[in-house]
Amino acid sequence: MQSTRSMLRGTRVAGTASAATAALCLLAGGGTAYAYWATTGTGSGAAAAAPMQTVTVDAFVAGDSNRTSLVPGGSADVILRTSNPNAFAVQLYSVASSGAITADAAHSGCTTTGVSFTAPDAPLAPAVTIPANSSLLVTLPGAAGMSAQSQSACQGATFKIPVTVEARR
Repeated sequence: MQSTRSMLRGTRVAGTASAATAALCLLAGGGTAYAYWATTGTGSGAAAAAPMQTVTVDAFVAGDSNRTSLVPGGSADVILRTSNPNAFAVQLYSVASSGAITADAAHSGCTTTGVSFTAPDAPLAPAVTIPANSSLLVTLPGAAGMSAQSQSACQGATFKIPVTVEARR
């Protein structure tokens, strides 16, 4: 039979070995951390940004329709078909008037349209993102107005409202 003394000695050795192993692990870990934070290096890199292509606004095409009609003393939505030819999405930042508003060719007697365009504040809210290589219909609620000065010859006309848009990456 073993004496109590030798059993304790074995336990003490095992305990000392565990403490030494833990100390070695801590030292090894600390050395790794020091090596990680103390490393240095040099290098160089280069990148080129592709130029952004022009985002365009087109007139209505087959299938596009306005949900509101313009009447004297009233307002109506303006719909823009925006096209993004870039390989990345862009944000439509602003819309501004860029010329005289005219009636379609079938309404040549409509010389005083009485139509106005109210551009939305920039940046547009909510934000409008046009996906890469695609077109998007953008509705500007109540952006067209018609005064009571509009001629009777303007009834049933479709109005061309020239605008420019600013898009940002």
